[in-house]
Amino acid sequence: MLDIAEELHRWVEQGRDFAVATVVAVGGSAPRRPGAALAVDSDGTAIGSVSGGCVEGAVYELCQQALQDGESVLERFGYSDDDAFAVGLTCGGVIDILVVPVRVGDPVRPVVAAALATAARGAAAAVARVVSGPGELTGHALLVRPDGSYDGGFGAHPGLDRTVAAEARAFLDAGRTGTLQIGEQGSRCGAPLTILVESSVPPPRMIVFGAIDFASALVRVGKFLDYHVTVCDARPVFATRARFPEADEIVVEWPHTYLERTPVDARTVLCVLTHDAKFDVPLLRLALRLPVAYVGAMGSRRTHLERNERLREVGVTEVELARLRSPIGLDLGARTPEETALSIAAEIVADRRGGSGVSLTGAHTPIHHDTAPPPAGRIGSVA
Repeated sequence: MLDIAEELHRWVEQGRDFAVATVVAVGGSAPRRPGAALAVDSDGTAIGSVSGGCVEGAVYELCQQALQDGESVLERFGYSDDDAFAVGLTCGGVIDILVVPVRVGDPVRPVVAAALATAARGAAAAVARVVSGPGELTGHALLVRPDGSYDGGFGAHPGLDRTVAAEARAFLDAGRTGTLQIGEQGSRCGAPLTILVESSVPPPRMIVFGAIDFASALVRVGKFLDYHVTVCDARPVFATRARFPEADEIVVEWPHTYLERTPVDARTVLCVLTHDAKFDVPLLRLALRLPVAYVGAMGSRRTHLERNERLREVGVTEVELARLRSPIGLDLGARTPEETALSIAAEIVADRRGGSGVSLTGAHTPIHHDTAPPPAGRIGSVA
């Protein structure tokens, strides 16, 4: 739902009633991830997508029905060999979709409105909703902020609100959307609940060290992948807006000095393109000890070996060195800056998603590595 926050926020401001269908869980080769949403207003206008087209028509009808009867519903869509013309996913995957009405006067609307407003302005927030469990808990939501404060609630047990808020904050810290299982009293007690937690966080950071021509191409690819891209170089003649017009930030500073003071997190990727020991060694010594997602360094294999020896001399351990992606990028046979940027981006995506980097043709590996199959059995209405 938060992936279409800007549009939905406008609908809220305009006083529109709408229903929103959100992907809760996926299995197999499903086209969209948990959190992807499609919304339909009372006039029949639709925005967003839950399947890339496979089941949009059926989900559209579920949204219209939810607007009419005011009831939430959880529906599973999958592939059936028995009926090739049935509504389902032609890719062979399975998706569970939660459809919730958000009408003026509904108890969920104020919390959803606050979550949409927060996400629309680019601030971090998580919203938790009951996917399955006792019927009296449906139609409620909890908005959780990075500091752990929250609005809304599930109305039954204060302990449930506190526990969900703590769990949702952990999801938010990781920038993750997914489900959690919890008892209706906020512990293992009571009927089990499935809670969907959607996180909306600012874009992850890509910091490119070294204002060279390869960096210019990498900046463009980084923006395409929705990173907030910073270029850092100690040489003011190269680190200019004219050379990097698409970068979000350009910093003229010694790389390791900048990295010491700038915030990073578990989603940050660091790309070291300087291949100059006076920059690389102090920078990588620090970078390999930070809790970031990826550290890659450009250079030939000879440069890589010499750089590793210098890093060992300044106290970098073998465990820390094992984190370094060097030479940077996947083996695509890249020559140009654009091709090299593509190989670096491919390695970042493979690292993030658990991919092997091998060709899918003839391979027997799954296309999507970070999906978990939904629980077995059909899921019925939660209303």
